[in-house]
Amino acid sequence: MEQFYEEIEEPVSPPGQYFNSSVICSYVYGFLEVAVPIDDDIPTISLLRDVFLPINPRFSSIMVKDQNGKMRWKRVEVKLEEHVKVPKFPECNSPELYEQYFGDYVTSILCERTPQNKPLWEIHIIKYPTSNAAGTVIFKLHHALGDGYSLMGALLSCLQRTDDPSLPLTFPSRTSSSSHTKKSLFRRLPSFISSFFNSITDFGSSLIKTRVIVDDKTPIRSGYEGTESMPFTLSNISLSLDHIKGIKSKLGVTINDVVTGMIFYGIRLYMQEIDYMGRKANSTAVVMLNTRNIRGYQSVKDMQKAEVKGLWGNKISFLQIPIPKLSQSTISNPLELVWSAQKLIKRKRRSFSVYLIGLLLDLEMKLRGPEAVAKIIYKTLGNSSVVISNIFGPMEHMSLANHPISGLYFTMTGGPENVDITIMSYVKVLRITLRTLKGFVDEQKFKFCMEKAFDVIYKAAMEISETPNKN
Repeated sequence: MEQFYEEIEEPVSPPGQYFNSSVICSYVYGFLEVAVPIDDDIPTISLLRDVFLPINPRFSSIMVKDQNGKMRWKRVEVKLEEHVKVPKFPECNSPELYEQYFGDYVTSILCERTPQNKPLWEIHIIKYPTSNAAGTVIFKLHHALGDGYSLMGALLSCLQRTDDPSLPLTFPSRTSSSSHTKKSLFRRLPSFISSFFNSITDFGSSLIKTRVIVDDKTPIRSGYEGTESMPFTLSNISLSLDHIKGIKSKLGVTINDVVTGMIFYGIRLYMQEIDYMGRKANSTAVVMLNTRNIRGYQSVKDMQKAEVKGLWGNKISFLQIPIPKLSQSTISNPLELVWSAQKLIKRKRRSFSVYLIGLLLDLEMKLRGPEAVAKIIYKTLGNSSVVISNIFGPMEHMSLANHPISGLYFTMTGGPENVDITIMSYVKVLRITLRTLKGFVDEQKFKFCMEKAFDVIYKAAMEISETPNKN
């Protein structure tokens, strides 16, 4: 039942210190929707001991200061029972009430910090039905342990393919729909020069945005301070991946372009619905990026190999993307929002500003320490309106100890933003999770506007007879 390790001397990475500071305490939550009632036959403790803990030493460690004042991971005795939470809801015969109890419980755990004297993770097993599942298993994992790639990889390593457990999971291709040809140095020169000047411009605007310019107050940005400790609610939208791929093919863009354009359109529709002038407010989305050059997650066995251990951790960066404003043109042709999203993201991805910002944060870390960097990150998020994160999931159905998983999604906490949008694919479904500030954002109306945005964009795309050239 217990696991004991001796101390190790692994230093806590700079991002690990940013995400577990007095300014930011960030968590990643992975939700597994179980298709059948959860029974007591799930060997929870043995799965955690034999599969989960061996993935990475950090799951058996706490953060401590050494005699030089440096933060390090210290392995400790892990009392697994203390990390497994099984809530008891009032007995009732109403699915709607169980849905309410589930929502209230999720809201409560989104606000809670895990104790610092124990490894920074928890498992919550909800044995009550919701509209989407017969039961739900929630992995609550501190962002200091790793980023979305690392932590979702750990979660997926506890699962097996339903059709054949001996086969590995496969993941969607990350290649774009357009073909790429090798260009000579001479032909690449104009693009390089353009990227260089864009990088300087983007770097300057990022610094100004981080330290000076603040987004307008809108129906999705309250401007309140300390919202990270306020209650949030979750709502979900499920979209057909086949439909999204259909839009992608019609418009000659990527899946990420389609989804980002749809989200931007949905945000503006909601702003307009609540406050007509919100359609033209200055608003920014912080789009999180995985900086690894990989196509899929690693298995538990691969994660433990020395040559791939470097893939673990917080290898992320972000883009600051201005949310396009609604105009008569975009209202009459909402596909312009998708093309606009593609153009903005393509330009930002080619810019070196992401790396320049990273170098600047490293310098701040050396000169002023992690708390100062955490304040910069906090202010960057607080000055913006929404954070968007995307993780690609497996293409096959999975099971947890012979319990089929019907749905998979995630969310994150810790930042001061009022709206956080996360995207994850599973089999043929794309799940968009909306984390919104309770009492400020109308979650049902916000969800409705997102669904309307997708329907409008899908209908407009399907009316196109051939792929337009908008690149």
